[in-house]
Amino acid sequence: MTHPPRHLADLSLAERRETVAGLGQKPFRADQLSRHFFARYTDRAEEMTDLPAALRSELAGELLPSLLSADKDLSCDNGATRKWLWRLFDGAMVETVLMKYPDRVTMCVSSQAGCGMGCPFCATGQAGLTRNLSTAEIVSQVVAGEKLLAGEGGRVSNIVFMGMGEPLANYKNVVAAVRRLSAPVPEGLGISQRSLTVSTVGLVPAIRKLTAEGLTARLALSLHAPDDELRDELVPVNQRWKVAEALDAAWEYAEATGRRVSIEYALIRDINDQPWRADLLGSLLAGRLAHVNLIPLNPTPGSKWTASRPGVTDEFVERIAAHGVAVTVRDTRGQEIDGACGQLAATVTGRSVGPASRRGARKNLPIA
Repeated sequence: MTHPPRHLADLSLAERRETVAGLGQKPFRADQLSRHFFARYTDRAEEMTDLPAALRSELAGELLPSLLSADKDLSCDNGATRKWLWRLFDGAMVETVLMKYPDRVTMCVSSQAGCGMGCPFCATGQAGLTRNLSTAEIVSQVVAGEKLLAGEGGRVSNIVFMGMGEPLANYKNVVAAVRRLSAPVPEGLGISQRSLTVSTVGLVPAIRKLTAEGLTARLALSLHAPDDELRDELVPVNQRWKVAEALDAAWEYAEATGRRVSIEYALIRDINDQPWRADLLGSLLAGRLAHVNLIPLNPTPGSKWTASRPGVTDEFVERIAAHGVAVTVRDTRGQEIDGACGQLAATVTGRSVGPASRRGARKNLPIA
C-alpha cells in the first residue's frame, strides 16, 4: 500500500532538524517550518516570509505536503457546528466535526478511513476499513480547525478521537498524534493531554499498552451493552474480549492516570434500553472512576436501530444515577449535515453502509 507523503507532523522535532540538515540547510529552519504549521496553521510556502525565498518551496515541499483536501465543508446550528469531508492523497475519505459551545470548542477527529470493527448500528463500521491514517493526517485535521478558529480569535479546547475508525487499531499513529498535539510549539500544537479523549470499543491488549504510555488523556470505552450476550451482537469485538475484561482494563487505565473513564452507551429502542440493563450497568460501574455518556440514537425509518422513547431514556438515567454513577445524555449536533461519522462519506463515495447511514443515525459524536 502506498503511504501518505512524509510530513513534519509525522516526525519529532529532532527528526525534522535531521531531515533539514540532510537537505544541506541549517537545522533551525525545521523550527521555523514547524512554527508556521503549529502556530500559524499554514503550509503555504509563499506565507513563510521569515525563510529565504529560495528555500521556501524546497523545504515546504519536503516537509509540508498538503494532506487534506476539503471535498465538503458544511455548517449548521447557526454556525456552531462545522463538518469537513476530507479527500486524502489516495482518494480515501474521512470526516472531522468541530463544535462550538459557550465555554469550549470540541473537535472530533478520525483515526482511520472507515473502520473494521463491524458494529451494526454504526455507519462507519458498516462501510468497512480502508486504511489507517498517518500521524500527520490525524494532526492536520486539528490544525484545520485551529486555522478556522484563529480568524475568530478562538482555539480548540478539546479533541476527541471519536470520528471514523477504531483509534486503538491504529495504535502507533494515534499515540504519536496525542504526543504531537500536546507537545509545546514548535514540537506540536500545545494542547493539554487532559483535553484529549481516546475512544475504543474495547481492544483490551491495546488499552493495557496505552496504560503503560504514561499519558494523561482520557479513555472512553464504547460499551453499548452491559451483558455479553447483547454486546456480542452490538460490538463484535466483545466475542474476543468480554465486558468484564474491557472494564478491568479501563479501571487499570483510570488508576494509572487518575482520569475518569467515559462509558459510551448508545440507547437503542427495545434493544439495550431495558430497565434491568440500566441497573446492571449501574452496578458494574458503582464505586468506579467512571462517567456514563448516553447517546441518543435518532429514529431511522425501516430499521430496528431506532431511538429509545423519552420516558425510557429518563428512567435509564435515573436507574444508573441511583447507583451513585455520574450520567449525562449527550448533546446531539449536526443532524442536517449527516453529523454521525461515516454518513457523509457514504453519500459521496456511494458505498452502502447499511441502515445507520440514513440521516439521523447517531454514532460517534463527541462528548458534550
